[in-house]
Amino acid sequence: MASVTTSGLMPERHPTGDFFVCDVFDAVPKDDLASMEHPIFTLSTRPDRRILSYAHNGTEITVVPSMRGLATIHDKDILIFCISQLMAAINAGRQTSRTLTLKAHDLLVATNRETSGDAYRRLKDAFERLAGTRITTNIETGGREITSGFGLIEAWEIERRAKGGRMISVSVTLSEWLYRAVCAKSVLTLSRDYFRLRKPLERRIYELARKHCGRQPGWRISVETLLKKSGSASPRRVFRAMLREMIKTDHLPDYRIEEEAGDIIRFTPRRDTTGPEAPPLSETAHAQARSLLPGWDVHALEAEWRDFWAASGKPRLRSADGAFVGFVRARARGEGQGG
Repeated sequence: MASVTTSGLMPERHPTGDFFVCDVFDAVPKDDLASMEHPIFTLSTRPDRRILSYAHNGTEITVVPSMRGLATIHDKDILIFCISQLMAAINAGRQTSRTLTLKAHDLLVATNRETSGDAYRRLKDAFERLAGTRITTNIETGGREITSGFGLIEAWEIERRAKGGRMISVSVTLSEWLYRAVCAKSVLTLSRDYFRLRKPLERRIYELARKHCGRQPGWRISVETLLKKSGSASPRRVFRAMLREMIKTDHLPDYRIEEEAGDIIRFTPRRDTTGPEAPPLSETAHAQARSLLPGWDVHALEAEWRDFWAASGKPRLRSADGAFVGFVRARARGEGQGG
């Protein structure tokens, strides 16, 4: 059963799931810097068949839709999940490739989506938009500037259960451009509450705040430049009104938004709403950690795990012991494979 929502955020649809105590525990939500910086995804909730052109400080982007329209900011959840899995594998020292095979159910749960039949259908539509949307750009990824054209994903394949037709797993081949960005670790960690943001503009504004403000004391930007970088098609007057509504509701993860004189918007990290601390671990958990990584300082491992948990947005833990042991187990696999 989903938990009660806080103002403006969607409820946690899977609050008691095993996502944080199984092998994908170390897959913290990650987003690539390039698409956080520049508007590539449409914010429209209806099929958007415009050709988008964007130029800013030497970066040029043209985005061409397929017959199904441009890839949406909600379609991007699939890429965030893929990037997160790749980064977890890289950090653990495992081999990676541009093609990932994923459990459809895990993808839906990790991105706070429903797991109904309709949700699986929408997932298929998202794959088609991601593959069909074509981008031409000179954005630098992995330290290289190459003007190229590509789809956000190169290919996808769905495996279905014979009886009932339920989607079991999906194979996704990422573009070389995106894969190069991940391998170069040109990514940033997102709050898990990103997936609880209802409105496309809220997600886009959070991305920009995360990219430009980060852990700095603050970030200022004019409404005009923010409108351009967001990719919103709204007139400035309407865009400003939407920003004021976001300021009023004040539910953007990690950041507080303020309006300043001169049509300036200021973002500041939230420092007084850091959430609960992870509960203490049992001696049994420490003993399991010692058996998994003999000779390691178990208290240093616990400190590392707590930092990791905080960086991932302090998600609710069904079992702190289980989450910690899962984290150590992932580290042990990485050590065993030379990571």
